[in-house]
Amino acid sequence: MQPIALAVIGGTGVYALTQLDDVSTVQLDTAYGQPSGPIRIGTLAGQRVAFLARHGEGHSIPPHRINYRANIAALKQLGVRRVLALNTVGGITENWGPQVLGCPDQLIDYTWGRIATFCEEEGSEVLHVDFGQPYTPSLRRAVLAAAARAGVKVVDGGCYAATQGPRLETNAEVARLRRDGCDLVGMTGMPEAGLAREAGLDYACLAIVANWAAGCAGDEEITMDEVLANVAAASAGLPALVAQLLKE
Repeated sequence: MQPIALAVIGGTGVYALTQLDDVSTVQLDTAYGQPSGPIRIGTLAGQRVAFLARHGEGHSIPPHRINYRANIAALKQLGVRRVLALNTVGGITENWGPQVLGCPDQLIDYTWGRIATFCEEEGSEVLHVDFGQPYTPSLRRAVLAAAARAGVKVVDGGCYAATQGPRLETNAEVARLRRDGCDLVGMTGMPEAGLAREAGLDYACLAIVANWAAGCAGDEEITMDEVLANVAAASAGLPALVAQLLKE
C-alpha cells in the first residue's frame, strides 16, 4: 500500500479535510490511550493523506485535555513521517492580523500540567532532543515554497506563544507575550511540537489567525462567531497549498 505522505492535524474550525477522496477511517489505541478521534485517510493530489481533528470532530476536547501523546503516537503507528499542524491563533504583532496565514519558526511554552514527553513512564528511554528550532526547517521551507507556487500568501517566521487555555488571555498577559517577543498566541502548539520531535517526525505549523489577541485592537470582545468566520476566510487557500506540497 502507498505510504502516507503527510498527516494534517486540524485545530479550531478545521474539523475535516473535505478535499480528500476515497476516505477510509482508522480507529487506533496506543500505549498512551486513544487519540482525539478517528483518523481519516484519503487521497489528495495522488498521495495518501491522514487527517486528525485535534479537538475531536465535534470540538469536544479543550486544549489542556487533549491527549497529545496518543495523537502523535497514533500517527507514527500509521507510518507518518511528516506532520502539518493547523493551529488557530490570536495575532499580537503587526503582520499577524485576522485572516492571516503564517508559518512560525519559534515558540515559547507557557503551558503547565500537561504531559509533555514520551519519557514520563518509569523505564522509558530518557530523550534529550534538540529543540532549538522547534519546527523542522526542511518542512517549513517546503510549506513556504508550496504556498508561493499555489499563490497563497503566508507570513514567513514569527514566534508562537503556547498558553494554557481554554480561556483567552488577559490584556496584561498579551502585553507580556509581546514583551517576550511573541507574534501570535494559541493553546495547542505545545506539547505537540515537542512530542513530534521526540517521535522523530518532521513537523511544521500553519497558524490561522482568527482574531487580534486581547488588547491588540482596543477593548472589542472576541466572539466565537468572529473566530470561526475568520478561520474560514483564512483557510480558503489551504487545499491548494496542501495539494502543491504533496506534488513535491
